[in-house]
Amino acid sequence: MFSNDQKSAIEAARAAWTPTRRLVVPALEEAMYEPVSVLDTGFVRLVDYMGGDDGIVQGARVSYGKGTKSTSDDRGLIRYLMRNRHTSPFELAVIKLHVRAPIFVTRQWFRHRTASINEYSARYSVLEKEFYFPRPEDIAVQSASNKQGRGTTLPPEQAQQVLDLLRDDAARCYDHYLDLLNEDAAGGTVDPTRPSIARELARMNLPVNIMTQFYWQINLWNLLHFLRLRADSHAQYEIRAYADAILGLVEKWVPLTFGAFRDYMRDATLLSGPALRVLRAVMAGTPVDPKAEGLSRREITELATLFPEIAPRLNGG
Repeated sequence: MFSNDQKSAIEAARAAWTPTRRLVVPALEEAMYEPVSVLDTGFVRLVDYMGGDDGIVQGARVSYGKGTKSTSDDRGLIRYLMRNRHTSPFELAVIKLHVRAPIFVTRQWFRHRTASINEYSARYSVLEKEFYFPRPEDIAVQSASNKQGRGTTLPPEQAQQVLDLLRDDAARCYDHYLDLLNEDAAGGTVDPTRPSIARELARMNLPVNIMTQFYWQINLWNLLHFLRLRADSHAQYEIRAYADAILGLVEKWVPLTFGAFRDYMRDATLLSGPALRVLRAVMAGTPVDPKAEGLSRREITELATLFPEIAPRLNGG
């Protein structure tokens, strides 16, 4: 994952301590610069942060210091803010991560446009020969019900055929990439009499499972929105693996906020006005026609999944 020089630089950074008067989170200080492995050759690494639970409640109260409020008071305030979507205090906390991920994952990642990003430039530098290949148990057919999801996994021998194809294609594309650059694996020139194709053109030959790196800075509220979508079971496995790694950092960074996020966003559900009316009618024993209330077939199915005990009533039983 890292060269010996890079490992030494990380160890030196972790060993250095700088006095500060700003709010710090000891648990997150311990995680500073330490890479969290994701998808074998990828990682998420904390490089900086600002604020924490204390800073969030400080911002909400617009006070000049921690004050005399207890932890239970802070917890109650944070849960109130989360429950009622008072977002601005959460925006006062900021985190910066160093990420190494496949390009196809970053394409999903960068759809979240509320962050500051700087990515490794393949126009300026040569990409390393590092690719992501799924585990055999993660190779599946196209889902019949979800146009952007996976269905059943392939038998082991078929999964291995897919892996062999992916590995062969990646190796061949990278060899051609180096050939266009007129470079060998060590970065030396192969043939001084032959022109080297510009890096910005040669990179076109690379597949989207090659690894890239980027720095990503985002405020806490926008990060929670990212995690609500990308740590969800419906998200693609690969980006969900990164979201899960970031969740671990968030829990260390803002444990009170993490608890509120878990209860009011990650593990919660949103009911529409019609769905709420149907649910109230069913609980009261009043006859109700979900379709007449405006619920689609899909919404009725989702409501029945959330509350299986009322499913017969929703389907005319």
